[in-house]
Amino acid sequence: MAAPAVVVAGPPSIKQEDLYHPSLEQLPGLAYCINDNPNWALSIILGFQHYITMLGTSVLIPLTVIRAIGGEAGDLARTIQSVLFVNAINTLVQTYFGTRLPVVMGSSFYFLPMVLSIVSRRGIVDYPDPHERFLRGMRAAQGGFIAGSALNIILGFSGLWGIAFRYISPIVIAPVTILVGLGLFEHGFPGVAKCVEFGIPALLLFLIFSQYLRHFHLRNHSFFELYPILIGTVIVWVFASILTAAGAYDHASALGQRNCRIDRSGLVSGAPWARIPYPLQWGAPTFDAGDAFGIMAAAFASLLESTGGFYALSRLAGATPPPSHIVSRGIGWQGIGLLLNGFWGTFTGTTVAPENVGLVGLTRVGSRRVAEISAVFMFFFSIFGKFGAVLASIPQPIVAAYLCVTFGMVVGTGISILQFANMNLTRNIFVVGFSLFMGLSVRQYFTEFSMRAGHGPVHTNSRWFNDILNVFFSSSVIVCFVVATVLDTTLTRHVSKRDRGMLWTRKFRYYRNDPRNEEFYKLPAGLHKFFPPS
Repeated sequence: MAAPAVVVAGPPSIKQEDLYHPSLEQLPGLAYCINDNPNWALSIILGFQHYITMLGTSVLIPLTVIRAIGGEAGDLARTIQSVLFVNAINTLVQTYFGTRLPVVMGSSFYFLPMVLSIVSRRGIVDYPDPHERFLRGMRAAQGGFIAGSALNIILGFSGLWGIAFRYISPIVIAPVTILVGLGLFEHGFPGVAKCVEFGIPALLLFLIFSQYLRHFHLRNHSFFELYPILIGTVIVWVFASILTAAGAYDHASALGQRNCRIDRSGLVSGAPWARIPYPLQWGAPTFDAGDAFGIMAAAFASLLESTGGFYALSRLAGATPPPSHIVSRGIGWQGIGLLLNGFWGTFTGTTVAPENVGLVGLTRVGSRRVAEISAVFMFFFSIFGKFGAVLASIPQPIVAAYLCVTFGMVVGTGISILQFANMNLTRNIFVVGFSLFMGLSVRQYFTEFSMRAGHGPVHTNSRWFNDILNVFFSSSVIVCFVVATVLDTTLTRHVSKRDRGMLWTRKFRYYRNDPRNEEFYKLPAGLHKFFPPS
């Protein structure tokens, strides 16, 4: 008798649609989109968290400049007040009249090399009195920002930047957005490691709260997902205070005490109780053509940084990609913000704060109301200096820890934009990879050369020429944008617009191409006649 046949079961059938994830113009599952308004209690807490998140860079840039010229603690405290005051104005201007995205405007590191060049030149550092050096350097920087802001104002309000961006594909947009986060990687873990005793715990807590405990609900409230930065900062700050009070750093080196002790900033003692920053508070600005051109080079880097930030924020906040007209309008108002930086005197220029863009992704809250409330906190703490100085004294290792997670979110958002191009082509893979690598590598060369030689690789008898080129090539986002644009527009043989992702961007080139633009980017009533959509 024949044995029964053995039937071997094959692999289960898999549907074709289950093998791929569809490309989505808008991210699903957001808690609050642009026009959604959380209740007032939730909005205030989230707005305060945004304020805490942007505070780190608002302190770090003036701190770096004033340490370089030897300014006093009072000068630093008043400068930080001015930075917060102007950032509050710029945030409200951008959310009401600019892109209308829930954007928090912060301080750009791309201006730092040029500002350091201005304040360290002869005629400023020669003054023996620290306060006088500060005033001379501030006035020179003010003149540079007032004149240099013309670049962004002209490119924005003329519409030239929007017209140019109509021909930019995701192959260029993605690496630029990636470098908005990656371009500041040296302020991430290296800052955490300056005091590992609470820097590492802060990084781990931010990671655990924002990712591993994000689905933990307390009374139907996603407590840890909504407030990861706020909760983690409070816990680690208390821990750092205990270490300082217990004498853990009493015998540490001067550098160790400055990085780890929480009572070494001098901000609280140097800040006034109440003071309203006002234009030209440091005296009449001084103007120099070389300073203006150098600031323009840095302003172009901040322009690219903000453009990448607009694309990342629109995606994380649940909006469609901003039309070219909206991007151009936002850049124009950013130029006005740079002008305000010059009049108030801040040692830095404005840009879309990448850390706050990342926070929108971590919390899944893209409400415009929350960003506007954060501006109210900036106004309050910029006027009442003692209260603001307490929060501005957050140890820099904690700041660096939350920069790691928020910048990481921005980097990932830039990578997600590549889904709209055909990344199965080696041509596209090369353009993206080569532009990213060169953006980071060229900048590293200019940075190492400057540290070794005391000046940039471009070193001629013309200081303004040196500053322009050194600032230009020291900006990773500029190098990446130039390389990616040149390659993407010249290597077009046998590559269709569909493969480059141009068919996706074409839908959003013009304001009226998509009816959803009215929902996300429409100006308040009465302003359309001044800024008509194109």
